[in-house]
Amino acid sequence: MTKFEEKLEKLPIKTIQHPVGDTKYYTAVHVKTLIAQADEEIVNLKSRLQQQSLPVVPECVAGAIESIPDHYSAFEAIDLIKSKVEVFTEENKDWLQVYNWLCEGIDNQDTFALAFITRKYTVEKPQLFYLKNKLTGAYLYYDEATKLYSDIVGNVEDFFGTKTKFTQQEIDSMQTGSYEQIEVAE
Repeated sequence: MTKFEEKLEKLPIKTIQHPVGDTKYYTAVHVKTLIAQADEEIVNLKSRLQQQSLPVVPECVAGAIESIPDHYSAFEAIDLIKSKVEVFTEENKDWLQVYNWLCEGIDNQDTFALAFITRKYTVEKPQLFYLKNKLTGAYLYYDEATKLYSDIVGNVEDFFGTKTKFTQQEIDSMQTGSYEQIEVAE
């Protein structure tokens, strides 16, 4: 029995007698008080729900959640991700990163399920780094037009067509022996 039902059961009941049968009713004052208490409880519960933090997922997982239809269950969604990786084609390569994240542990699977079911989550912002050449003091940048890496002295901010901030995953795919990683401040 819910708290509301328990309180309702405790209210005094008035009886009106009729030849056809008796009618029992609650007095309006008592019902209004009970409804007001229920409304307060609803507001309290809603504020507690809103204070709970949203699950945090990587950008690739957020993209996967958005691309999987709503009518899938969380289990079906994970199974779909697994099947896309098993039938590995060039068009499915983005799913491998999602699959690997899911395989890191049950916590990630729980986070995915919650984010997928509620469709409410926060996208994790990856830590970015500058790469500073230990020998010259220059910073590495990537020219998107020429697809070449080079060093730049001075302003390390991104400018048109270049990239000076790299994720750990990007750095791990490079040979950066003579560069030190410097965290980008938020």
